Amino acid sequence: MRTVAIIGAGPAGLAAARWLKRDGFEPILFEQGDRLGGQWAADPRYSGVWPSMHTNTCREMTQFSDLAHAPGTPVYPSHRTMLAYLERYAEKFDLVQRIKLRTRVIGLAQTESNEWGLTYIGEDNFERTQHFNKVVVASGRFNKPALPEIPGLASFAGPCGVAHTSQYKDPDRYRGRRVLVAGCAVSALEIACDLAMTGAACVATTNRRQRYVMQKIVAGIPIEHLIQTRSAALAQETLPKHEATEELRRLILRTSGSPELFGALKPDENLAAAGVTQCQHYLPLVAEGRIDVKPWITAIDDQTVHFSDSSADHFDGLIFGTGFDLNLPFLSDALRQRLGAGAPHLDLYKSTFHPDLPGLAFAAMFQVAGPYFPPIELQARWIAYAWSGARLLPSPTDMQRSMARTAGQTSDKHHMPSLTVDFARAAGVEPDIDQWPELKEALLHGPLLPASFRLNGRDPLIEAPRRLLEVTRATRPNATRSTRHKVAATSRIPMT
Repeated sequence: MRTVAIIGAGPAGLAAARWLKRDGFEPILFEQGDRLGGQWAADPRYSGVWPSMHTNTCREMTQFSDLAHAPGTPVYPSHRTMLAYLERYAEKFDLVQRIKLRTRVIGLAQTESNEWGLTYIGEDNFERTQHFNKVVVASGRFNKPALPEIPGLASFAGPCGVAHTSQYKDPDRYRGRRVLVAGCAVSALEIACDLAMTGAACVATTNRRQRYVMQKIVAGIPIEHLIQTRSAALAQETLPKHEATEELRRLILRTSGSPELFGALKPDENLAAAGVTQCQHYLPLVAEGRIDVKPWITAIDDQTVHFSDSSADHFDGLIFGTGFDLNLPFLSDALRQRLGAGAPHLDLYKSTFHPDLPGLAFAAMFQVAGPYFPPIELQARWIAYAWSGARLLPSPTDMQRSMARTAGQTSDKHHMPSLTVDFARAAGVEPDIDQWPELKEALLHGPLLPASFRLNGRDPLIEAPRRLLEVTRATRPNATRSTRHKVAATSRIPMT
């Protein structure tokens, strides 16, 4: 009765297992790859990681509250470092023996007795079905590449062919070649930079709309420390939407400049319409002429690509960073219909539960611009607390009413600070600033560290105040200097 099936052993699956285990459940993780880690395992069959890839979010925001990165870890860790981190996390919480590797889930259906029938093929190639009272789907949001419809795309005859950014594994094959990278999201810009710095003869990018591009680190400070804050979440709640986005746009312009100043295209003045991407090297490489910028593609003829400004150019390879489709092929037809799985996002209460499907939860099936680890951990805690009875879910009627307000959405993208705080409130662990006056500046304007949600509510962490101040003082030293000794001398959290 306490056994929970978790589909996927990436960050979301591991976090769900850790917190479910903490609340007395017995998690079993089903992982199709040869090792844990999800995308960070760098298995070319299932992962979009490329050889030189590093995180695009800083180490403090790319870790869980229970385990810091090893001393000496770079500000932006490599994918190998992230895999090692997740392996240490699994070992610390005794999860390794709970993972069924090389085990692919091929079916999930609700039974007449309201259990969950999970069908899988193990490493012995035999098909089996097990029944569980509870299942967490943590199979990943980024595993089915989406390619745009472009006239003539199928006829492209360049020697390097057409690929998606998730298939970019061998930069050397593009050495000395002319490459066009389509898209303006993180992977597209990072790969364009990688190509420009590893010997491609010519690199150009093309996009439907020019996004604002933030530097990853500004004056030695990771940009997340400035924008992924509780005050940003509160601004989204209290200010008119245009005021909140305009505040962020002004910050981007102060710290990173506007793309057209570097030679890229001019973005829409409305930040919500333009969008935002984070990349350290892209705009400087555009300014140096090492990356050319084109408007969107209108047609392709053999190796010639035509653009909307009537220009055309010759390329040896095309790489598309144009996103991913939602992909949950193991869901039964009835589940797919109930969840609206054919749409860009699932029909769920707070991206997690469905009122008509008790015992089923989804982990990290959302998209955010920014760090994933804080919302992943808080969502995992909420799932564990809800299923253990420590935190009651709203009534089915209230959940349906909330879901109706987001029905018809064309995207599953969320504002990272808002989603993180929303999960914290659902789990009952949003920090109470009135109880922590010495941490007020850090809690309002410091980064949304996972440890900042270990102050109030269930599962407090004794060292959370110290860790929060240590990170925040780097960005706001004057605001935190006078309170550090108070936190060092006493703690409001009892030892457990």
